[in-house]
Amino acid sequence: MIHPSIVRPEVFVSLVTETFDPDINGVAMTLAQLHASLLASGHHVQVICPRADEPRDLPDCLEVPGVALPFYKAVRFGFPMRGRLLRNWRAQRPDLVHIATEGPLGLAALQAARRLGIPVTSSLHTNFHTYMAHYRLGWLTRPVMAYLRWFHNRTALTFIPTDQQASVLAAMQFERLVVLGRGVDTKLFTPTRRDEGLRQEWRRNVAQVSDNDALVALHVGRLAAEKNLDLLVTSLEAMRATRPDLLAVVVGDGPERARLERALPWVRFVGMKRGEVLARHYASADLFVFPSKSETFGNVVLEAMASGLSCISFNYAAGSRLIQDGISGYLVDWDDDEGFVRTSVDATIKRQAEMGEQARKTAAEFDWGLITRSFEHHLLTVLESNGSPVLIPEAQVEPQHSGKTGG
Repeated sequence: MIHPSIVRPEVFVSLVTETFDPDINGVAMTLAQLHASLLASGHHVQVICPRADEPRDLPDCLEVPGVALPFYKAVRFGFPMRGRLLRNWRAQRPDLVHIATEGPLGLAALQAARRLGIPVTSSLHTNFHTYMAHYRLGWLTRPVMAYLRWFHNRTALTFIPTDQQASVLAAMQFERLVVLGRGVDTKLFTPTRRDEGLRQEWRRNVAQVSDNDALVALHVGRLAAEKNLDLLVTSLEAMRATRPDLLAVVVGDGPERARLERALPWVRFVGMKRGEVLARHYASADLFVFPSKSETFGNVVLEAMASGLSCISFNYAAGSRLIQDGISGYLVDWDDDEGFVRTSVDATIKRQAEMGEQARKTAAEFDWGLITRSFEHHLLTVLESNGSPVLIPEAQVEPQHSGKTGG
């Protein structure tokens, strides 16, 4: 067995994904961290992805044609370039192919790698099968799940973000699952970036707000149908009924933005933000409202907690793993939408500073370095087995945060 501290130099990993930086989503952010870590460890990493609107400054990047989903322009599928992948990998054979998405490009990569006898690992980042109902494609749910199971069971390992998801997928006959959590840059996302000037800008033209004690509720994420945004509308309206001085800020963009702006004319919609600007928005708020039920993890919850915010979340994914109910945030049972609204209202009359401090302490434990080293170790384990399916002992699964309650 390869010890986690031993790095084999110059392993060539081909990373195949339908989304990568500069795309703004949790998958692209996670892959950027894994990519940077592998490069820093001395490995050669090729990225294969659909062509972006902006040029990618990567040492080895093979961009292929892609097309946006007709009902969701922010999601792009790469064309199934199997022949091109075969030619590329025959000319420069990778030691391992890691497939991060299961679209046409990912499927072509799986077929090409298996034909060439190259070891393959995969990640399951997105609950595409749960999205179908939100786009009037519920009849596709069972076939999509069957496809995902077929796809991932043909790889040596499948990385998933939580032990909760591992239990659900194992019951659905997914095999060789490895829990690989998510991390956060606590130097970027920190309470020290709180900006009173930004808060003053949010207060501008709001008659009920005249001092610095106003409560700011924040939501960050894609504004799309699968994010349970009707519950966000209901919750913010109920919160405002209790606290007329409430300020609410929504960071993000997507097909639902125009509808939300009509439903919530008093809310500040500021579009997509990234880097230090995004970090300032987190740190300048007081409370994070996250009603989504479609996440495999939910990186924004971890970013909000690192920024010193208490979070309201359903008891699953990042919420169940990170939040101590009543101590570092609020957890609501999965099927209790009314409870989510009540909890949101209750949070407006409670002091958030102490919870925010606890949230920050929890987030500080989720260091990207530990997670990326674990990812590298599992890839090396697959290579040591010559690409055969790997049985991962429970001791090698990334340890769970021991301080959580619920889920």
